[in-house]
Amino acid sequence: MFKNIEYSQIINLKDSINYKEGQISSKTITNSKDTNITLFSVAKNEEISDHTSTKDALLIVLDGKLKVIINKIEYLLKTDDSILMPANIVHSLHALEDFKILLILNETN
Repeated sequence: MFKNIEYSQIINLKDSINYKEGQISSKTITNSKDTNITLFSVAKNEEISDHTSTKDALLIVLDGKLKVIINKIEYLLKTDDSILMPANIVHSLHALEDFKILLILNETN
């Protein structure tokens, strides 16, 4: 089941979530046993600290710049970049400037 977007409507995902100064915001698009799709907006200097997921994660940068650390290796991402993060590996996100991402989590088979 999809939420927060309309069927048969052209949308701009980047414009579907707003920045909030000093905050991390999220908007769920779908959340099922196998797949979760969520939009995030993260204000400059905020971070999503070390964590793991039981699902593989495809992170798509819609706007801005961030540093992603996966298993202690740093990656710098900017608008239109993507990175695939494996399940059960420690990772974190750090806002170098305001950024928006689409995060797709998919159950590992």
